[in-house]
Amino acid sequence: MQRSPSLKSSPSFPQPLDRVAITLLVLLLVLIGLLLWGGDRTAPRVRDFTWQNKQIGADDTAFILAFSRPMDHASVEQNLKIEPPLPGKVSWAGRRMAYTLTLPAAYGSEYQLRLENAQDYFIQKGSERAPIQPFQASFRTRDRAFAYIGTQGEEAGRLVLENLSTQQHLILTSADFVVNQFKPYPLGDRILVAATPRSVQSQGVLEQKLYRVVTGIQVESPPTQLNSQADSPSITAFPIAAAGTTELILDSTAYQNLKFDLSADGKIIVVQRVSRTDPADFGPWILRDSKPPEALRGQPGGDFLITPDSDSLAIAQGQGLAILPLQPDAVPLNFLPKFGMVLAFSRDGSLAAMVKFNTDQTRSLFLVTNQGVQKELLRTTGSIFAAQFDPAKQLLYALLSELIPGETYQEKPYLAAIDLKTSKLTPLVDLPNQREIQFSLAPDGLAILYDQATEIAQPDAASSPNPAGKAIAHSLWLLPINITSPTASLKPEPLPFAGIQPRWLP
Repeated sequence: MQRSPSLKSSPSFPQPLDRVAITLLVLLLVLIGLLLWGGDRTAPRVRDFTWQNKQIGADDTAFILAFSRPMDHASVEQNLKIEPPLPGKVSWAGRRMAYTLTLPAAYGSEYQLRLENAQDYFIQKGSERAPIQPFQASFRTRDRAFAYIGTQGEEAGRLVLENLSTQQHLILTSADFVVNQFKPYPLGDRILVAATPRSVQSQGVLEQKLYRVVTGIQVESPPTQLNSQADSPSITAFPIAAAGTTELILDSTAYQNLKFDLSADGKIIVVQRVSRTDPADFGPWILRDSKPPEALRGQPGGDFLITPDSDSLAIAQGQGLAILPLQPDAVPLNFLPKFGMVLAFSRDGSLAAMVKFNTDQTRSLFLVTNQGVQKELLRTTGSIFAAQFDPAKQLLYALLSELIPGETYQEKPYLAAIDLKTSKLTPLVDLPNQREIQFSLAPDGLAILYDQATEIAQPDAASSPNPAGKAIAHSLWLLPINITSPTASLKPEPLPFAGIQPRWLP
C-alpha cells in the first residue's frame, strides 16, 4: 500500500505565544479607548520656573514658566500672583509662558510667586479634571550695595564697600595703594581698580596699575539666555574668594595706564596707555582674560566707552566719534562727525547720549538712536559732565552746569532729569561749584548717589586741601527717586561716609 506524501499547512489555531500577544493587544486597545473616552485626568503642573531660588539683577528682565500640559492662557494669567507686585507683560510659546518686567525689580527685596486654580487647555465644560497642582516659589533681587573711594582716616584713598541690605561696611584695598578710579564687574563679585602705590603718590609719579578686587558678594543668577538681551554674550562668574583678595591685571612697567573701561560682560578691558620711552606711542589697548594686552594700532583718540554688546568701542577722534570693532588694526565701523563725546548708552544699546561742541561756544546734548535719529535735548553755555539713562528709557539723568554771568568764569553745577520724548528739563539738585562731581543711578532706578565737596573754615580729619590750598570736606549723598513720578521733588539725604566717586554695584 503506497503512503501519500505529508502536506505542510498552517495550523488552524494560533500557537500559545501568539494567543498571549493577541490578548495583550486587545487589552491595550481597550485601555486606549477608555483613555480617549475619559481623557487624561492627571492635574497639570509647573515643570520649571527659571527664577526659582535665584538672585536677579536689573539685566534679568524676564522669567519663564514651563508646564507639563498645554494651558488655558487666560486662567494662568488671572491666577498668577507675585508679592510684592511686579508689573510685566505675558507672552506664550507652546507650554512655556514668558513674563517680561516693565521695570526692574527693587534691589534688596524678596519675592513670592504663586499659581493656583489654572486649567489646562483641553478641559471640557463640566469635566471633573483637577486644576493645576498649586505652585509656590521664591526669588530675590541682588543686595543694594555701592562702592566709593574713602577720604577720611584709615579709609583715605582706599576702596570701600557699603552693603545697605546686609549693613556690611568693608575696606577692600590695602593701605599700601591709593585708588584713583574703579568699575564693578557685572555680577558685583569683583571690582576693577586703577591704583597707585602710596609710596610714590606724593611724588606725582604715574605708576597706576590695574587690579581686580573681590567684594565678597556672591550672586546665583538665572540663565542669561532668558534675558531680553538674548544675543548678548554670557557673563563670566569668578571663583569664590575672600573679600579684599587682590589680583594684578596690568602693570605699568613699559606703559603708563590712564583711563579704562570694562565691557558689560566683564570679559574685555580697554585701557588708554602711553609709552614711557615714546610719547607718540599713545592709544587704547585691549585686555582680554588670559591673553596679553593688544594695542588698537593707529587709533589714538580721546575719551571712549565700550558699547553694551561688548563688541565695539565708541571713541572720540579728531572732529567726531568713531565706532571701532574691538580688534587690533580695526577699521572703523562708523564715524559720527557731528559729535565730540559719548556720555552713556542705554542698557540695551538702542540709545546713546552724545555731546556736540558748537561753533558759538555752546554745547548741545543729543539723543542718538540705533535707527539713526539724532535729537537735540538741550543747548547750554555751561558744561555737560555726565549722563545716565533710566531703566525704562524715558528719562536721561544728567550732570550739567550753567554759566554764571560776570567778569570771572564761574559755573553752577546741578543734577537734572530730561524727558526723552518732550526734551523737558527738570532740575533735581543744585550742587556746589566743583569740577569733579560724580553721580551714579541705581540699577533699579530708585536712587541716585553723588559726591559733594565743600570748603570749610576749620580743617579736620575729614578734610583735604584742594589745588588752591583750601580745606575741602568730601561727603556722599543719596537722592531717592519716586518710580511713579521720577521728576517729583525729593530731598537728598546725606550719608555718614566721607568719600568720592560713589558707584552702585550692578
